[in-house]
Parts: sequence; structure tokens; C-alpha cells
Amino acid sequence: MMEKWTLFKKASRFGVIPVMLIPVVLGTAGAYVWQGVFHPFLFVITFIGAAAAHLFSNMVNDLWDFRNGTDTEAQHTPGAISTNSGLLSGGVMRESLFALLTWGLLAVAAGCGLLLSLYSGWEILWFVAGGALIAYFYVAPPLRFGYRGKGYSELAIFLAFGLMPVLGAYFVQTGGFSLKPVLLSLPSGLLTTLLLFNHHFLHWRADQQAGKRTLVVVWGERRALIFSQVLLYISYASLIVCVLLHILPVYALLALLTAIAPIRIYRSLQPENPSEAYLPLMGASQRASVRCGAVMTAALLIQGLF
Repeated sequence: MMEKWTLFKKASRFGVIPVMLIPVVLGTAGAYVWQGVFHPFLFVITFIGAAAAHLFSNMVNDLWDFRNGTDTEAQHTPGAISTNSGLLSGGVMRESLFALLTWGLLAVAAGCGLLLSLYSGWEILWFVAGGALIAYFYVAPPLRFGYRGKGYSELAIFLAFGLMPVLGAYFVQTGGFSLKPVLLSLPSGLLTTLLLFNHHFLHWRADQQAGKRTLVVVWGERRALIFSQVLLYISYASLIVCVLLHILPVYALLALLTAIAPIRIYRSLQPENPSEAYLPLMGASQRASVRCGAVMTAALLIQGLF
């Protein structure tokens, strides 16, 4: 049983799930602080549904990257670091079983969405449908907008891992929409977008060979690295804006400290680097996204309690 659980965690890349769950908690905290409402049952169902949706996104991307040949190309490109689970390209798991697990996760997410719609309103189904379509067509034909190199994939990541989970969690609790959770989603959503953008540096030459036109492929490493740094600063500038607009309390500015690690790594990078040089940046980007969101959540809850 433990081996199956270990295999599932590897297939679904379970370790990165906090980047989805933190925005859900953040939106729920906003509903509690601003509207004084908290429904534990709805929160748990939202939490489970968001987790299943994120894992579905990871697995369906692996599935179609394998079918498109991107994962195989990464294995044969010198210096490229593959970011997929490796179970399909390595022949560890049958494609049919991998697909079954993938669609099972979507079924769990859809089931949670249907249940939430009975309590909070049918509008939540737009989030379910939108998230499913973004996850599937990120690399699946005919859209494959993650392959087009026009910024569609970055916009999709911001929507799926920033705006939608924060606003959706807020709606589940309150039954309504507001501008506040939209603005609240900016720092964590942009940082998660940065994380997904940075992971392309690990295998951009393999993506180029496979015809996957990410922005790193289109712009080249030098320009993409500049954009990456700009996106980091925009992310933290949006945090300051949230404080200035009284969406977050002033002590939420402690989250600015989470920018120190990635800034240090950017300063150590050259305009052109081997793929391994970006591994520390990936780790720092993930920690910044999760920790910034956690500090924002804690600040909101402290404001609500005291």
C-alpha cells in the first residue's frame, strides 16, 4: 500500500500542492475577516476539490507532454532537466493506468464542485469548468496554448493558481463576489506564475527541439531572465498595493522578506547559464510563493481575531 501511495505522489507531483492550497486558505480567510463567515464543511470540500484539481492538472500535463514527445526530447537533450514525473517516459507506469488516475482526480474535483454548488450557488461551476479547461488544453490539442509562446500559459497559470482559487474560495463561503479577493489574489498568483515560468529554464532547449514555444524559447534565455526578475518585483509590489488599499494589514509587509532568497539567486546568475543553475531559483521561487501566501493568510487571521 505504501508503495502505491509513493507512486501516486510521484505521478501527481504531490509535493507542489501547497501552491494551490495556500490561495484557497487565503480566500477563505478573506471571507472570515471581511464578512465574518466561515463554514468548516464547505472549506473542507473546497480544499479537497482544489487539491484534486491541481493534481489533475499536473498529471494531464505529464500525459500530453509524453504524447507530444516533449518529455522524451528532454531525456535526450544534453543538460536539460526534466520536470515531469518520469513515470511515463521511463516506462514505470502504463499510459492507460496513468490516464485512469488522471481522470479520476478530475472526477473528484468535479464532484466537489457539484456539492459546493448546492450550498453556495451554481456560479461555482464556472470555476470548476474553467479550471478543467485550462488544465486540459494547456498542452492538449487542438489548443495547446502552453506551446504557443504568446503569454497564454502565464495568464492561464495566474487564473488557475491565483485568481480562481482565491475568488472561488471566497464565493463558497460568502455566496458573493467582491473586488477585495481579486486584489488579494495578485501577490500569490503572480508568484506562482513566476514559479511556473522559471521551470521552463530547466529544459528550454529540449522544448525548442520538441516545438514547445514557451516564452523562454521565444525570447531567449537572456531576455526571459530579465522578465523573470521583473515579474518577481511586480509580485511584491502588488503586496504593497494590497496594504495601501487596506486589503491587508500593515504587518503583512513581513511577507516582503520572502523575496530575499530569490533576489540573491538572481544576482548569482549570468545572462546565460547551464540548466542546473536554475534549480536553486526553482526552489526559492516555490518557497517564496508558499511563504508569502502563508504570511498574508496569517496577517489576515490576526487582524480578524484581534
